[in-house]
Amino acid sequence: MDTATVEDVKRRLRRIEGQVRGVSKMLEDGRDCQEIIQQMTAIRSAVQQTSAMLAKSYACQCLEETKSVRNTEAMIENLIDVLSKAS
Repeated sequence: MDTATVEDVKRRLRRIEGQVRGVSKMLEDGRDCQEIIQQMTAIRSAVQQTSAMLAKSYACQCLEETKSVRNTEAMIENLIDVLSKAS
């Protein structure tokens, strides 16, 4: 994975960690359930977007590697397996 992607994922994960801590604080403060659910939805969306970004990076990497690998079929099967788990 290239350096820019790694840094982007780390930045996204730090933001997600902050959101999770925020939800914990909301629970401690007795905040409204609707507000908590809204934040949980935002966390889920952030995790899904990060997963999609990683899956795209992985797909690009696999496609690039198939140019130099003899067992292209196995690489494609592995890629499909990983992408199916990410969705």
